[in-house]
Amino acid sequence: MDATFPLVFLVAVAYSAVGHGGASGYLLVMALMGSSPAQMAPGALVLNLLVSGVAFITYWRAGYFVPRLFWPFAIASVPAALLGGLVEVSPRLYGWLLAAALLFSALRLLGVGRRNEEESEFSGPPLRLALPIGAGIGFLSGLIGIGGGIFLSPILILLRWADAKRAAAAAACFIWVNSLAAFYGHSARNSLDVGQLLPLVFAAFLGGIIGSHLGARRLGGLALCRVLAAVMVMAAFKLLGRVMA
Repeated sequence: MDATFPLVFLVAVAYSAVGHGGASGYLLVMALMGSSPAQMAPGALVLNLLVSGVAFITYWRAGYFVPRLFWPFAIASVPAALLGGLVEVSPRLYGWLLAAALLFSALRLLGVGRRNEEESEFSGPPLRLALPIGAGIGFLSGLIGIGGGIFLSPILILLRWADAKRAAAAAACFIWVNSLAAFYGHSARNSLDVGQLLPLVFAAFLGGIIGSHLGARRLGGLALCRVLAAVMVMAAFKLLGRVMA
């Protein structure tokens, strides 16, 4: 547990700086700890709720939250995340999905810091695209046990629906509601060992406060994110080695 505290703190700082909760990072830490999949997903979602909530409040207070970048995705994602959380997957399939999510997260973190077009060129996402995208993100997020921000943020940025700061604010709110729905689905199937999770709560909360403050105030943590991305890539390949054995 000694090494777990700083790792969770590091994950919370890096992810909250870009408006994310860090569930995929917590899953990595729990996997390295040897936690069972039944405990990993709900535990990561609890920490995700805490950190994404802190990140959203920080970005909202800084004036970056735009509701139209949030609600079209959320209304389709929340029920899909609940459904995904209710689906039981095999440990082998879970390993593949987790490794893919970690690699995607790493690629997203490597892109943090790139500037997009000017704010005046952005427009809200059309409903005909936002609804199916939100549903797809929600189901996959609920199945794996993450909040979905690692998928939503790059979509908003690459499709020029938001700049990095507004994408971070929207993702933080999206992650929170998505994580709540997914946690309900997972908790309906598995009981959470609260005693094992409590020592990590303080680390995640402290990291979330520091990271979101840095990100919202443009201090950033680009080098930290890239180091974490490299660690996640190595861990993903390690997980792939296990499931392929």
